Amino acid sequence: MSVPTTVRFRRALTAVVLSTALLAGATACGSGGGGAQREELSAASMGELAALAAAEPAAAEADERAAVTPSPSTSAEKQKFAKTRFVANASLAAGATYQWIVKPYREGKFKKGAKGRTFALIKAGLAGAFAYNRLKAAADNAKGDPLLSKAIAPLTAGIESLKGLGSKLRKGQAGDADISSFDDVINSVKEAGKSAGAEVTNKVPSASQLGG
Repeated sequence: MSVPTTVRFRRALTAVVLSTALLAGATACGSGGGGAQREELSAASMGELAALAAAEPAAAEADERAAVTPSPSTSAEKQKFAKTRFVANASLAAGATYQWIVKPYREGKFKKGAKGRTFALIKAGLAGAFAYNRLKAAADNAKGDPLLSKAIAPLTAGIESLKGLGSKLRKGQAGDADISSFDDVINSVKEAGKSAGAEVTNKVPSASQLGG
């Protein structure tokens, strides 16, 4: 089966984003003058950045494959399928947000002069874009279940407000309010899911999972 045009485009875009991120990191490594702290580009950092950059296109490709998969036939099956996909997408968004945005922020890794700040910001930016897209997908999934749809509907504006914050994070321009926005939206989605019988837990995207 041929790869859809949109998927090919996303893969190309991923390559551009990743190469840009790595170039920024290499620049940071080379600009150690003026007392600036040198940041080393480790194999682990490269692997983590690659996994993050691949995350959204990989998830989007999974969505496209699911779109052509035979749909459940009964109403009960459709609702169960909708909940399952909602939980999967929302859990990935929650895991990425905590692991690469909320946790490093609380640890002070985004502060100027912090060791590894450049890579922490690059990872946070990629995670922000990934989380936003997975939350959008989760909100769309929720439409397949009446109770879940009703619970998530009031949160769509909050989810949309996260658009563009990934870029601010990457540039080091995000403040307390931006981090709180991610945390608040994730918590609201978790509460809404739980109220509709679709409990969301943090699931950090892994390289093997994203690559599969």
